[in-house]
Amino acid sequence: MGNALAILLIFGSLQLSVSTQSIERAFLQNNPKILYSFLPKNESIKLTFPDPIAFSDQISNQQTYFFFKKIFSTYSTFEFYPTRPEESHAETKYIFKARWSFQDKRNNKYVFHIFFYFIQSSPGNGEKPIWSIVEIRAEKV
Repeated sequence: MGNALAILLIFGSLQLSVSTQSIERAFLQNNPKILYSFLPKNESIKLTFPDPIAFSDQISNQQTYFFFKKIFSTYSTFEFYPTRPEESHAETKYIFKARWSFQDKRNNKYVFHIFFYFIQSSPGNGEKPIWSIVEIRAEKV
């Protein structure tokens, strides 16, 4: 039993590592489709961003996709990287923090710390658990 639990924890952390690498790729490629794959289907996602984006609300996964599509069309990412090791609060919750530098069309540059709050859920039917983003919060640096 203990070995099975250890294997599940290792598998879960490997899956989460792939998730955070995909998040990095989504921002570096300005691609909201990659980010969309980590959004829960039947739950709202809480978003909080300071100026120049200035947005705070709970919206659906599809609205979140269009929100990031608009951001990525308005601003270009020139730097995105984790700022500390991933932080786990339990086997089912996780915070990924990154530094996101971007600029607008006029070359105004901005730097945010951005936090992705993940939860692990089991889809049932014996399928492997999945990590979903339930909140994205940014702060100016």
